[in-house]
Amino acid sequence: MGRIVLYMWMSLDGFVTGPEDGPDQGLGIGGERLHESLVLAVGDDPATARSDDDVDALVLAAAMTTGAVLTGRRTFDHAGHWGGDHHDGVPIIVLTRSVPDAPAPGHARYVTDVREAAAAAREAAGERDVLLHGAEAARAFLRAGEIDELALQVVPVLLGQGRRLFDDMPAELVELEPIRTLDGPGTVALRYRVTRGPRVP
Repeated sequence: MGRIVLYMWMSLDGFVTGPEDGPDQGLGIGGERLHESLVLAVGDDPATARSDDDVDALVLAAAMTTGAVLTGRRTFDHAGHWGGDHHDGVPIIVLTRSVPDAPAPGHARYVTDVREAAAAAREAAGERDVLLHGAEAARAFLRAGEIDELALQVVPVLLGQGRRLFDDMPAELVELEPIRTLDGPGTVALRYRVTRGPRVP
């Protein structure tokens, strides 16, 4: 069964969005700087993302080979649900506190339990990896011991405010094993394996 891998672009001071992020401004004020090297060839379709930065291009290629997407509701909503298809028609599992009345669009479905969502995503992906999106979702899955690897693209900028990736984590060590570091002109791509996470009751 595949790994759950968190893919995030972040500032050097740990932010994944600028302040005032929302449905009309998904990355907040100044947050677009984090994805400056990425270009969507067709509308808002992440499957069409391209980059002239060889490191970003390599990371994007890996992300687009995943067999399922696991995301939080906030990210899903702010991204316009990716039109119901993040890439290649793979299933999208959306972690949410409450399931809305309207069904999830396209290949997506809502799940309220962290471990159930992780299991559904792993099963849907088969032998391929699962792409995990979203700061709040990342913290929930990390606390539950359900993240296998972190693929963090660090952009050389300080945003100062916004949404930090690892805010409000428990006061307990999460041990990481470095797997790969790639230096690009616009980002440094860090890949880690989670070797020990929070103890979950």
